Amino acid sequence: MRQLPKVLMLVENLSVPSDPRVWREAKTLQQHGFLVSVICPKGRTRDQASYECIDNIHIYRYAQPQQETALGFIMEYLVSMLLTFWLSLVVWRKHGFDVIHAANPPDTFFAIGLFYKLFGKKYIFDQHDLAPEMFRVKFGGRMKFLYHILLQLEKWSYRTADLVLTTNESQKRQAIRRGACAPQKVIVVRNGPELAHYTDIPCEPARKQGQRFLLSYVGVMGSQDGVEYVLHALHTLVHRYQRRDLLLVLMGEGEQLPRLKHLMHELQLEAFVHFTGWLPRPEMLRYLAVTDIGLSPDPSNQLNDQSTMLKTMEYMAMGVPVVAFDLPETRFSAQEAALYATPNRVEEFAACIEHLLEDAALREALGAYGRQRIRQQLCWEKTREPLLHGYRQLFNIEALSDAAPEKDMVTV
Repeated sequence: MRQLPKVLMLVENLSVPSDPRVWREAKTLQQHGFLVSVICPKGRTRDQASYECIDNIHIYRYAQPQQETALGFIMEYLVSMLLTFWLSLVVWRKHGFDVIHAANPPDTFFAIGLFYKLFGKKYIFDQHDLAPEMFRVKFGGRMKFLYHILLQLEKWSYRTADLVLTTNESQKRQAIRRGACAPQKVIVVRNGPELAHYTDIPCEPARKQGQRFLLSYVGVMGSQDGVEYVLHALHTLVHRYQRRDLLLVLMGEGEQLPRLKHLMHELQLEAFVHFTGWLPRPEMLRYLAVTDIGLSPDPSNQLNDQSTMLKTMEYMAMGVPVVAFDLPETRFSAQEAALYATPNRVEEFAACIEHLLEDAALREALGAYGRQRIRQQLCWEKTREPLLHGYRQLFNIEALSDAAPEKDMVTV
């Protein structure tokens, strides 16, 4: 039997297995017979070991400086590149690899890919986010020269890649238009949730802390994520609609967390908000099991309009109705599982929440539609097939072995 290629996955902006997309891809490839290694940074509060082997996937981690200035980002990327390259030599010696599967941002791993192409390795560019747009969102119109550098890095990433993976059709169009990629070189691999993780979740009403309704936000709390819109909407619900029967749970972490806690105090919402920090998936799902409305407050901008929000599909997988701003890819994902507010208008966002709170039948209908859409079309069990097709195409593999039975992830 032909031995399948060995895969080295690179990621810089999140640790593994905490990065859900990278971990799903790594597990899928491993379950279909590939030997998989991963290089990533250590997490701030988790994934601290320099080396672990989880589910037969070798994970090598490095300590990464955390900065929030433009110069700090540059230093972070330089340090990460050097440590990633060093660890790639370690993986090459210990395990070997035939392809580098690099996630962005940043769009700098092509340099490592070019080096290994000298030795016959292939390079896959897995575009999670549009890095130039992310920079613009974080820094506005400042430092335009860095924005143009990022555009060039993105172009080199496209050109170096033997295969480009994107999370949705909007990003695929960018790869074809801005990156001059041939359409057959670009494959959409959507961020679908794994169904196995969304069953048999205990219902624990005590998590509502005595309130009638629970509103939930899950995910990163960065400048592009719009979590402040949730707090302003809650302020409207509490002080304009006179609601005293709800609790907002904010699950996640990010550089905006201190600012958000300050805003909570400023808006006098302490009695209605609970920050949990980062939670293991089973704990997060226990909150979603008793959540009445899931919130996707990502504002409209050049990045979010072309991004697929995993949290929206996690709400849907749990049968939770969604309130979101009306962004193109969010509407594609949720369709009739959500109520949509005009982008960036907090009063409409709050009004959508109030509408759902007052209509139990509508909450039930939206939740049921979302659960069905995930199961029939958007779950990882469906959306992983293009990933496997891309690997078959890249290495001229006629067929892959059936996947091993799914099992719940254990985060060590």
